[in-house]
Amino acid sequence: MSTTYETRYASSPEAIKQYSTTLLRSEFLIDNLMQEGKINLTYTHYDRYIAGSVVPLNTLKLEAIDPLKSSYFLERRELGVINVGESGSIEVDGTLYALEHRDALYIGMGNKEIVFKSDNADKPAKFYLNSAPAHTNYPTRKVSLTEANKLELGSMVTANHRTVSQMIIGGVVTTCQLQMGMTTLKTGSVWNTMPAHVHDRRMEIYFYLDMPEEQAVCHFMGQPTETRHIWVHNHQAVISPPWSIHCGSGTSNYTFIWGMAGENLDYNDMDVAKITELR
Repeated sequence: MSTTYETRYASSPEAIKQYSTTLLRSEFLIDNLMQEGKINLTYTHYDRYIAGSVVPLNTLKLEAIDPLKSSYFLERRELGVINVGESGSIEVDGTLYALEHRDALYIGMGNKEIVFKSDNADKPAKFYLNSAPAHTNYPTRKVSLTEANKLELGSMVTANHRTVSQMIIGGVVTTCQLQMGMTTLKTGSVWNTMPAHVHDRRMEIYFYLDMPEEQAVCHFMGQPTETRHIWVHNHQAVISPPWSIHCGSGTSNYTFIWGMAGENLDYNDMDVAKITELR
């Protein structure tokens, strides 16, 4: 079977105060992504969000999984995809969209047949996908990295100089609630999303990439005054509940894809946690 999935249930901030490292990782770390010839999905009860990967050696079709209780995957959902591998394509109800490295594709609710393809099985495309419930159909649209809305944030002085590329977000693509983009740290910078913040109206997932095999990122989560950490490696992701900060520091610079959903589409709707108040 080419598709596997798992379900993650919501946890309260009080509960994770007692979690061991093993339990914390089992609840929030997604470490089975980018397996060749497979579709791997994680269905989380935080805003019914799905994160996963598709690595087709030939073609792979996205089909409904049991938790959706639907006849096809996008019957009541929207989908965002970013290709972090070599060139490939996605066929959406007969229309083909070619995706080069770091191209994104938004696919609206109601599209029935989604087929992923690699141009070269020896150098496959690696599609990272996020999906959230939707209430209506918005047009499918491809977004290249050059078309993204760019924000230059941080500085080398504070080791957090980074470029935020807003790709699937209002002003670029119209969505129901899904938002996705990519943040790339400059050489010499290691801190992402610092100062840290929470947004109680949205959950978020970070997917880390472009990390050398021998390097890692320490991902911080938890309430601002009760933080926890998870060490992550290349092509791993961490689920961030609405009550949790989400930031990290790497042993080298890196890139991460952020995806979020909830009741507020305002990207700047966040409560900043002062660095001096973190515990």
